[in-house]
Parts: sequence; C-alpha cells; structure tokens
Amino acid sequence: MKMKWTFLTLIITITTMLTGCESLMVLNPKGPQAETTANVIWISIATMAFIVIVVFGLLVFMLVKYRASKQKEDYEPPHIEGNPLVETIIVAVPVLIIVFLSIVTVKSTYDVEATPKGLEDQEPMIIYASSSDWKWHFSYPEEDIETVNYLYIPTDRPIEFKLYSYGPITSFWIPQLGGQKYAMSDMVTTLHLAADVPGEYMGRNANFSGKGFAENIFDVKAMPQEEFDEWVTDVKQTAKPLTEEKFDELLEPGHLGHLTFSGTHLSFRPAPEGEHGGHDHGSDDTDEDSKHMDDEHHHDMDDSHEKSNEIDSTHSDHH
Repeated sequence: MKMKWTFLTLIITITTMLTGCESLMVLNPKGPQAETTANVIWISIATMAFIVIVVFGLLVFMLVKYRASKQKEDYEPPHIEGNPLVETIIVAVPVLIIVFLSIVTVKSTYDVEATPKGLEDQEPMIIYASSSDWKWHFSYPEEDIETVNYLYIPTDRPIEFKLYSYGPITSFWIPQLGGQKYAMSDMVTTLHLAADVPGEYMGRNANFSGKGFAENIFDVKAMPQEEFDEWVTDVKQTAKPLTEEKFDELLEPGHLGHLTFSGTHLSFRPAPEGEHGGHDHGSDDTDEDSKHMDDEHHHDMDDSHEKSNEIDSTHSDHH
C-alpha cells in the first residue's frame, strides 16, 4: 500500500512539473541552422527511445519465458555453448547505431558551419560580436553602427558573426537560431546563422565567466529587410558617436542596459584577426624577428665552433 501511494505521488509530481514547463527553445527553431540542430536532437531521442523500448521488451520476454519453475532436487541445467547468431547481433547492432549517429552528427556539423541552405546566393551581413564582463557589443561595420546587449538582424538573409572576447572565454548562443560557439580574446571565430521568422529571441553567454555570468544575456529581434534599413537610418541620425574613452568605460566589469552608438570600436580597437591576431602569424615584424634570431643563433654556433677548434689545437700541442 505504501509503495502504491509513493508511486502515485511521483507520477503526479512529474506531471505537474511538465505541464508548467515552457517549450524548449532549441526544439522551437526559427532559422535553418537551428532547424538542422533540432532535427538531430529528435533523431537522437527517437533512436535512444527505440533502444530503451527494445531492451525492456526483451527483458520482460526473458523473465517470462525463462522464469524459474519447480524442478526435481537432482535437476541439472543443460550445458549450452555460445550462440553465434546472438553474439553477432549484440555486437553488430550497437556498432550500426554508433555508425548511424556518427554519420548524422558529422553531416549536420558541416551543414551548420556553412552558409544556411537556400541563402547561398545572398551576400552575408557581417556582425562583430564581442563580449566583456558582463555584456555583449555588436558592431555593424557595413552600417557603421554599434549596439550593446541587443541585436537587430534582417530575416531571410545569412548572418556571419565574428566572435571574440575582451575578457574570459565566453560562448555566443541564440538557441532558436543555432548552436553556440566560443568567443576568445586572441582570435576570431565565425558563426553562420539566419532567421526565417520575424520575432524576438533570447541570446546569452553559455560559458561560465564569473559572478555576472547569469545576467550576461542579450535580446535579438529579427525583422524584414526594409524595417531593418529604417532602423539603421534612424540610428545614424540620432545615436551619439562611440569614442575610445566611452568604449573603455563600457569594458569595465558590470551590467548595462541597451545602448546604441553611431560608429564602431573597430576603428580604434580592431578585432584580433589578421595582423591584429594574438599570434601574429605571417606578419613582417615576426619574419624580421625570426630572421634576427636565426642570425644570432648562427653567430653563437660559429663562436662555439671556433672555441672548440681552439681547445682541440691546445690539446694536440700538449701531447
């Protein structure tokens, strides 16, 4: 009786919790990249559900068919060798499942890393998304405007985000438009997204980055191209210009609301890409430094050889 009430209480609690939950944003996609990710999640759920149902079905079958029965006291079960068919099945089926999920995962990874399907013929809009403690800065180089903690994008157009950070590693994530990608301080990573449904969506930092992490969020609004162009024109006419001093203030740790500026910080604080990258690969200065180091190395080697020859000559004269 006690077990019965415990079981009923558990069922009622789970049902109440599930009815109060909102739909998962990752399973409510509003763009082609997010739809690909959602499809992969559903395929994985269906595959795992099929495995669970089959395993529990076989468990019940085995318990019923081969349950213990009354036997004589001197009964000895027969000796049974391994069954090649059964052993092949229990090895082959998991391998096939892994191969299937691997193919789905790899294919979907290439899809979400490329320009969204159906929009390949359009020129992507480039937006530099940089994070600081604990806010997001969005620079529109073509439009020459910048926003803080909110993002406006046109629908039915590919968006190419250039991600980097002015602090710890963060993760740029808009669940209803696509998966997350890391933003780092010494390099730029690229994320391709698109929105095919106008609306307002939530974006956030998905990587823990200190005490202000929980509120490190931003708002996203997708709108038709005409409405987006009107917004850009309005910002250029009314927003204050972004100066280097103001940008340094914005980088100070803390939380801010929505801010809008004409101009971007890219003119005086470029993103860490190309010659401004953290490693300076291929720059002329690096080549000159490397050449100088090589010359010093060869000079040291020559000195070592000369000293070695002098020692050998002295040793020979002594003998």
